[in-house]
Formats: sequence, C-alpha cells, structure tokens
Amino acid sequence: MGRSLLLNMADHGFKVAGHDKDESKIEALTLESGNMDVKGFLSVNEFIDNLKKPRAVMLLVPAGKIVDQVITEITPLLEEGDLIIDGGNSHFTDTNRRVEELREKKLHFFGMGVSGGEEGARYGPSMMPGGDRKAYEVVQPIFEAVAAKVNGEPCVTYIGPGAAGHFVKMVHNGIEYGIMQMIAETYAFMKKGLKISDEKIHGAFNEWSRGRLESFLIEITRDILAFKENGSDHLLLHDIKDEARSKGTGKWTSQVAMDLQSPLSAIDAAVAMRDLSKYKRLREKASELYKGDNMSVNVPEDDGINALEASLYFATIVAYAQGMHLLSLASAEYKFELRMDRIALIWRGGCIIRSKFLQDIYQAYKADNNLPHLLIDGHISKLINDLLPKTRRTLSLAIAAGISMPAQTAALSYFDSLRSDQMPSNLIQAQRDYFGAHTYERIGMKGVFHTQWVPK
Repeated sequence: MGRSLLLNMADHGFKVAGHDKDESKIEALTLESGNMDVKGFLSVNEFIDNLKKPRAVMLLVPAGKIVDQVITEITPLLEEGDLIIDGGNSHFTDTNRRVEELREKKLHFFGMGVSGGEEGARYGPSMMPGGDRKAYEVVQPIFEAVAAKVNGEPCVTYIGPGAAGHFVKMVHNGIEYGIMQMIAETYAFMKKGLKISDEKIHGAFNEWSRGRLESFLIEITRDILAFKENGSDHLLLHDIKDEARSKGTGKWTSQVAMDLQSPLSAIDAAVAMRDLSKYKRLREKASELYKGDNMSVNVPEDDGINALEASLYFATIVAYAQGMHLLSLASAEYKFELRMDRIALIWRGGCIIRSKFLQDIYQAYKADNNLPHLLIDGHISKLINDLLPKTRRTLSLAIAAGISMPAQTAALSYFDSLRSDQMPSNLIQAQRDYFGAHTYERIGMKGVFHTQWVPK
C-alpha cells in the first residue's frame, strides 16, 4: 500500500520519500519508481531529514500497538507544526487518544481511512480523512490529485473532527463484510439449490456486473468464477478452503453499533458467519449427523437466477441503509458533523464497496442530509417495493431447501420489523416487568407502571 501510494503521488508530479525497515521493500520502491522523484530510506532519521517542512508523514502499518510504536519512534525527530497521518485501519477510539497526545506535543494528527487495496492506492483510492482540518488542508492538493475520480470529482473529502475519518472507514468495512456474505450466499443458492454449472454462474455475475448490481465486489466475483490455473480443468475457487479470515473491522462495526443501539443485523450475520466458518471440523461432524435436506430448489434455472438478482439487490440496499443509519447516529453522538451525501460521493469510486447504487444514496442525502433512514427515501422505497416479491420467494425456497442465507434473511427480517408500526416488544416489556419489576409505559398514559402479575 505504501509503495503504491508513493508511486501514485509521484505520477502526479509530487516529490515523495518512503521509509521501511525491510531493505527489500526499499529496493522494490527504487526499482519500480524508475526516474520519478521517489526516494526510499532504510534509516528513519535520513527519511525525516529529507522531508520538506512542515513535514507530512503518513503511516501505513497494521492497526494496534505498532501504530503507537512508530509514532513514538518518529515524534522526537519532528518539530512543532509537523503532521502525522495514520492511513491504516485503526480503531477510532485509538485515533481520538492519539489526537490528544500529539496535540500536547504541538504536532498535527489526523486519521484517514484508505480503501481500494494495493491496486486502488496505485491508481486511485477512496480516502476518508478526519481530525485536524487545518492539517488536512496542507496535504489536500496531494490527496485530491491521487484519489479516484468519478465524473471528474476526487473521491476524497474532509470527513469531520476527531476520529471521524477512521469511524467512517470502519463502517465502510462493515458494509463490505455484509455485501461479501450476501454474494457468497447467492453463489451457494446457485450451486447447491439450482445446481447450475460454473459457466452459467459466471454468466449470471457477468450480466449483473453490467446491470443495477454493478459494483467492484460483483466484478471481482465474476472474475473469480472464471479463473483456472494453467493446466487445470476446474476453477481455483474449488481448491480454496472454506474458512474466511478477518482483521476485525467488521467486528468493531457491530460492537459500536450495539453501543449506539443501531441495529446492524445483516452486517452482524456476516461477521458471525466468518466466525462460524473457522469451525471446519465441527461443521464436518455436524454435516454427518444432519443429512435430511437435499438442498434442491425446484424452479427453472433462469427464473431462479432472476429472483436471486432481486434478492441480492434488496439485501445490498439494506446493508448500505444499516451502515448509513449507524453513521448518522454516530455523527450526533460523537459530534462528527458528517455530510452523508459527501460520504456516498467519495465511495462511488476507488473503494471496495463502490457501486452503481451509491449514486442513489448520494441523491437521497443530497436532497436531505438529515434523512433519518435511507429506507425512508421515496425513490429507495419504490425500489424496495419492486424487489420484495422475488426476495421473499427466494428466501422462502432457501429455507425450505436447507440452504443457509443468514445475511439476506436478516436483511429481510430487519426490513419487516422496521416497517412494522406494532412490534411484539410490548410482550418483552411485560415479561421484564413480571420477572424483574422493570416497569413499562402505557399507551395514552403518562408515567411508568408496574404490575403484580400473579396475585400474592
């Protein structure tokens, strides 16, 4: 990521320097940079000495203690007014702490989420800087130059104060978890339920990549579903172990959503499924015990694929809606002052969750930045109503056949609860009052009440 971003900056006419403790990384940078104004340093002292003042140092290292270690190493070499940028996936609470610590040392600091992977960093990522606004303005021309562009607009904007940038990137990654799980569920329905060939599955994703589901994640899935190693007669996909790994950002999204009482059921399900996938031996034992379902779905292939497209689109919309709702609640709680339309705007290009649908999200929040929930938008509600019949049919067939589609099912259940003006939560309140005297409120009456449910 660091090397790719440096080369991107150099492509746009900026003189840049990089530091790494691994000499091979310095050699790779030198080799790839050619005649560009790029210099790599093995010595951190030489690296800092060669930076123009006020110095801007961007860290691209794994989240956690190593960020603090690098900050501790370089701060004695910096001077008042210099700038440190954390471009990794740091937890937003760590970013808040670092802002305060470095302010005391009269150093500027901001956290910036960077999305797009190595390819994005090289040719145009989406970037989410937050924190010290004046510090951001120092490097704003650089980041606007190297960011991905959509219709000529750079996919970078000042997000907000404090840890706003890293918080928005965290939620981006939570949405990413949700959509990836939903795509995997769609693939499973095709493979297990419809029992169609790899070629036809690839054909479906190829068609979807040019339709309303157009997105980076659909495009890479299309490519994966066509990839065979040289000399192989089958997809490489079939040789990959079904244990998904993670770096924690999805979990963080679920955790903070619970703290803010923002339901993220579809994203929560995706996080849980990654965890469950790691219990391979346990799943193998369970599969021997429970063999009742043959997982066949008795519908014409083309009808099934068409309904799956609608179900995946519906669930994807809900995943975005849950993430955006969390951002709006966090903005109020943490005083981030988020511009929801700008977030949607910079996610349209460069990042992992970029998609055609983000233009719809942008338009919804451009019309009303205080929109209480994406699913309340008039245009979005029309899309949802059109998708519902095929979504319900698909998920009903999956459940009847024993095909697991937890994220998409959670998305539908969330939607059905959200649109319900009378949830069964009144029974839960009665139960709480029964066993714990927790009291309850009554319709049309002020105050709180407690009932002796069983006469003494």
